[in-house]
Amino acid sequence: MTQSATLPPPRRFIGCDVGKETIAVHDSHGGETRVLPNAAEALAAFAATLDEDCLVVCEATGGYETALLEAAVSAGVPAHRADARRVKAFIRSLGTLAKTDALDARALARYGAERHAALTRWRPRDKARERLRQLVAARQDMVRDRAACRNRLSAPGAEAIAPRLKRIAAVIDAEIAGVDDDIARLIDSNPRLKEAVATLRAIKGLGATTAASLLALMPELGTLGRRQAAALAGLAPHPRQSGKADAYRRTKGGRPQVRRALFMATLAAVRYNPVLKAFYQRLRANGKKPLVAITAAMRKLITIANAKLRDAQIDNFAN
Repeated sequence: MTQSATLPPPRRFIGCDVGKETIAVHDSHGGETRVLPNAAEALAAFAATLDEDCLVVCEATGGYETALLEAAVSAGVPAHRADARRVKAFIRSLGTLAKTDALDARALARYGAERHAALTRWRPRDKARERLRQLVAARQDMVRDRAACRNRLSAPGAEAIAPRLKRIAAVIDAEIAGVDDDIARLIDSNPRLKEAVATLRAIKGLGATTAASLLALMPELGTLGRRQAAALAGLAPHPRQSGKADAYRRTKGGRPQVRRALFMATLAAVRYNPVLKAFYQRLRANGKKPLVAITAAMRKLITIANAKLRDAQIDNFAN
């Protein structure tokens, strides 16, 4: 059962196409579309005109939607931050080819009207979790930049720019180390984060970096079912069957950042974690390809992490 299934159904749907400076707003009551400035004061005034029978729907737009969501929730108005890929697929299913801010806002309102029973309501993260998310996201960007720099260094003909690339790589290394220090201080200063990291690190193969990444990128961890955790991490195998053909199942969807964070940890876990080592070796002995076996081990690792955090939370509530 989804979170929204326990709530009274909304009767009015507000679709919001969010831009950096403005937001196109479509109201299902009356079909009016207007443009608001994407500013906290204006959005708070707008949210005050709505009531709890409304559902505000917008897409994730790199953080520019946060002021709208916070204004809605502060005013007691339910809101949903939609996955952009799902909304685009929904719009394509309507046969709509044109694209304008007003059309997107109208489509978001219709998306909310047709899917509201399955849409989770947005809740603001606590400040420590949000700070951790920002640090982890910045670190991942830096790691990618460092890898690109090193790849250029090893490419043929890189001699002419090698000194500059080495200096850039050294700067990135220093910044990554600085972000790691910031993450460690943040976790050490927050008892709940500190306990959650300790719980994850008790799983052999999960180090400090991976534990922080999972908490930042998958804050739902510990509240999910086994299949939900695998799907959210992009590790759920999806069947590809048609007629008599039954092709290899493949994983897709979910959050690629979580999948990347788990990959290196799983390589260590299948060597040092007795449970995952035995699981991986059994799959290989049964003829599974190495990458298939690693992916299955990643799926098992995220379900173990989810269960450990869930049990730790139960203990905390009991105390």
